[in-house]
Amino acid sequence: MVKRLRDLKGFGPKSEAVLAQVDIHNVDDFMATDPYQLYKQLKETVEGTGLNFLYAIIGARENCHWQSVAKEQKTAILLRLEDMGLAPK
Repeated sequence: MVKRLRDLKGFGPKSEAVLAQVDIHNVDDFMATDPYQLYKQLKETVEGTGLNFLYAIIGARENCHWQSVAKEQKTAILLRLEDMGLAPK
């Protein structure tokens, strides 16, 4: 059983530290948070948060590598971000 955020696929100590900046300290809190809302909060709070971190968030939730998420879900993700006004320029 996964106990720490850094134990999720694609995450490590750095990801854990970044998520702590928006009060996500455990796997239960992470899984209960909408990935897009979490990304929005990170964009507003943590300088340098990029699209790859959203891919990593989704990958960690789905237990797959962030590059697979980027390859297979990129269009849907970008459309959702567009709807939220968060699409990359």
